[in-house]
Order: sequence, then structure tokens, then C-alpha cells
Amino acid sequence: MITAIVLIHAVADSIPETAQAIADIEGVSEVYSCAGDVDLIAIVRVHDHEGLADLIPGKISRVEGVIDTDTHIAFRSYSTADTESAFAIGAEE
Repeated sequence: MITAIVLIHAVADSIPETAQAIADIEGVSEVYSCAGDVDLIAIVRVHDHEGLADLIPGKISRVEGVIDTDTHIAFRSYSTADTESAFAIGAEE
């Protein structure tokens, strides 16, 4: 399984809709809105590099509101921490 982190610049007025449209694409496991140099970060998991080639330019980049993407392919994971609980720190139920 190949994991990629896709940094996405999006049209400011449509970030929630753009994020949801990206999250609905098969192969995208998570989408985060964030502060900083990019608007959205998508975590993508596919079986092979051809899957990345189909998914990122063929689907993610074509979502309305996406301006630009920058993809980083992960080699290894060094953490067994629960990502969901890390992002939930301080969040009220």
C-alpha cells in the first residue's frame, strides 16, 4: 500500500465543499482543513504508483475549487499513535 500526503491550495470561499468532494473520492482516507501555507491536506492510500497517477491529477486536481496540489509520497510510518485522538485534543464532544 502506498501512502501519499497531498497538500492542496483551494479557493477560499469553497474550502468546505472542496474538502468534502475530495474526501468522497475513493482512495482518499482523510482530508484536513488547516492553517498555514496550504488550505487542505489529504491522506491518500492506493495499491500502486499508477493509482496515484490516476487519483491525484485525474480526480483530486479536477475537483471544483482546487487550485494546485503538491504530493509527498511516504516511505515509512514511524508512529503507532492514534491520529484521530491527536486531532481531537481539546475538542468538545
